[in-house]
Amino acid sequence: MGAPFYMASKPHYIILDALRGVAALVVVCYHFGEGFATSVRDQAFNHGYLAVDLFFMLSGFVLGYAYDRRRWESMTTADFIRRRFIRLHPMLVFGVLLGVIAFLIQGSVKWDGSSVQTGLVAADAVSHSLLIPTLPGWLTEIRGNGEAFPLNGPHWSLWFEYLGSFLFALLFRRLSTRWLGILTSLFALALVAVCIFKVSGDYSLGVGWTFGGWGFVAGLIRLLFPFCLGLLMARVFRPVKVKGAFWICAGIIVVALGMPWMGTETNPWLNSLYELACVILVFPVIVWLGASGTNSHPKTAGLCLFLGAISFPLYAVHYPLMYLFYHHVWTNGLSWAQVWPWAVVILLASIAIAWLALKFYDEPLRRRLTESLKKKN
Repeated sequence: MGAPFYMASKPHYIILDALRGVAALVVVCYHFGEGFATSVRDQAFNHGYLAVDLFFMLSGFVLGYAYDRRRWESMTTADFIRRRFIRLHPMLVFGVLLGVIAFLIQGSVKWDGSSVQTGLVAADAVSHSLLIPTLPGWLTEIRGNGEAFPLNGPHWSLWFEYLGSFLFALLFRRLSTRWLGILTSLFALALVAVCIFKVSGDYSLGVGWTFGGWGFVAGLIRLLFPFCLGLLMARVFRPVKVKGAFWICAGIIVVALGMPWMGTETNPWLNSLYELACVILVFPVIVWLGASGTNSHPKTAGLCLFLGAISFPLYAVHYPLMYLFYHHVWTNGLSWAQVWPWAVVILLASIAIAWLALKFYDEPLRRRLTESLKKKN
């Protein structure tokens, strides 16, 4: 996730940024549900992980609009990569720092209770900051559950976000619209295969968070289809007239991602159909309507600006607090009824930390890095 920061000046893309914020909030709610789910089938906000697919599609659309139409004028591939690094990496590193703090507070132990040496935590922090994933069985797999980035699990999608940017710079932007469409269709078929062959272990798209087994390949497919579809839509986009685009799209996101498991005992594959419909049909409609809409009401515009501003920081920093939440819940055998007030506090704290990190760390650092880049050019 994470659109180029200079795109915020385009009014109709303020809504897309805000929708990213709505999806990030749904992700937080989904992660609360992980603390009490006995399986993927009884998870609250059951399809919240599909927000990642929406993030990829939004990134493809915005990057495609920003750079395809500029035809790479006055910019090299290295310049583009530097821009993406400046946009994404400061907050990623901040999220790693929070992950270290949370792990130490937990007592530096894996989920099975076995202790972890401080040196391994430090090594994982360095590799994580360099976006070097951890594979199951490695010494730096400090939580013991296969996460590619154990200090801040959701950062796996940022790894793929970087990969999408590299592929865009090196390949996708050079393709004709026809060939981009053909490639996107092939990736759609691959996405269908991920569900049919139950790569996640069930009929869902909840894959990519671990690089073990087929995790990396499935995560790559989850990136390639929505990202390329976003690029394709940017090339053929023509706005439609729509009133209340933000509220319509935000409502669709909350409902689509919050729906319960859609399969049955006899027909579990129905859940695959639902998730594929979300990614292939519903999300493109959301992006198209969101890109078409404008905000005429000042309060709505203010809300959109706020949601857009915290979207990436919230996603990047909230999960360390979740680790502490899970530790408290599982250690003491607590129910949702007993801890929901704490969940509200953690949600508000996550938003506050995201906002403070944005204003006092991320934005100032990005300005300095951007100025340094301009001087070198």
